[in-house]
Amino acid sequence: MKVLLDTHFWIWWVTGQDTLTGAERRALGTAAESGQLALSAISLWEAQMLHVRGRLHLDMPFEAWLVQAAAADVVQVIPLDVTVILALNKLPESFHGDPADRIIVATARARDLPLATRDRGIRRSRTVRLWTAES
Repeated sequence: MKVLLDTHFWIWWVTGQDTLTGAERRALGTAAESGQLALSAISLWEAQMLHVRGRLHLDMPFEAWLVQAAAADVVQVIPLDVTVILALNKLPESFHGDPADRIIVATARARDLPLATRDRGIRRSRTVRLWTAES
């Protein structure tokens, strides 16, 4: 099953941070091998902003890292398109106002994908199907 990665989940996975569980790492590795990982295009921008703000530390230049981390054999980058915008329009007013989170959730909803996230606000909102390593 294809899964959409929230920005932090993607960064944790591609940078090898131990924030993910062993089960999550194995499941993501298996999904990647079969081309089942997806990423909202807004996550590319979020990564760039984290880097500019000094919150994403890399062992290589950001440009080289981004090309590798977003390569087609790693994730399928889903563009911001009409279906995503229409899904944004259907989010409840109560859903928090972070634009990137809204676009990521709308992308998951528009493409009917579970979302791999640890974001408490997204998880509590019950606006999107959540991914688990056992999914």
